[in-house]
Amino acid sequence: MKLHILPPSPNSHGCIAIVKHLKLEDKIEIINAYGKTRTPEFLAINPCHTCPTLQFDGDDGAIWESAAIMRFLCVNNEGGEELYPSDPTLRGKVDMVMDWRQTGLVSCIPAIGYIVFGFPQPDEDAKKAFAKLLDEYFPVLLDIFLKDTAFCFSDKPTIADLCVAPLLTFLKCRSKFWEKTPDKVKEYHTRVLEAFPDTKENFDMLDGMCTGFDGEGADCAP
Repeated sequence: MKLHILPPSPNSHGCIAIVKHLKLEDKIEIINAYGKTRTPEFLAINPCHTCPTLQFDGDDGAIWESAAIMRFLCVNNEGGEELYPSDPTLRGKVDMVMDWRQTGLVSCIPAIGYIVFGFPQPDEDAKKAFAKLLDEYFPVLLDIFLKDTAFCFSDKPTIADLCVAPLLTFLKCRSKFWEKTPDKVKEYHTRVLEAFPDTKENFDMLDGMCTGFDGEGADCAP
């Protein structure tokens, strides 16, 4: 199998982390798809031209969407229950967090963080998105998902955390936004990334891009 990824992308980071944590490198080749996702060859694999994409061997096609890939990798490989618990109740909560990320939390990120990729974002839109994080999403994360545990509903990191935490790095591209991010959110972010040291190179790639960003909007105050 081949895992097509974009090295600095949080959407790819969770999948990379699973491959490395479960030691699947002998079964899954990680391929840098930067600059290739619009080529005819890639579109034949994934017409939605997104990464990550997990390409199966032979004529079995591929799957994309990071959450789907993370679930697939855990369900079909030894040790996967550590990251995607088999207990039905806990698994349901993990799935809920991942869906919450995909359908809600992530909507606040482009206006704040996509300036780091060269996509201009109005400061007013960034301020509104950050206010929504503070008012709606961070309270859910801290007061519900992390109320009694170090990770989302768990004392050990799961794919829910790999879905949520890497995304938060984008807040660092606007340093004053990161300063106003609750300390407990920052601590959670660090805790998750440190739990997957084999993926540090990729985590650091986005972190360096964001902390080193000094373009338009970098000094915007929330």
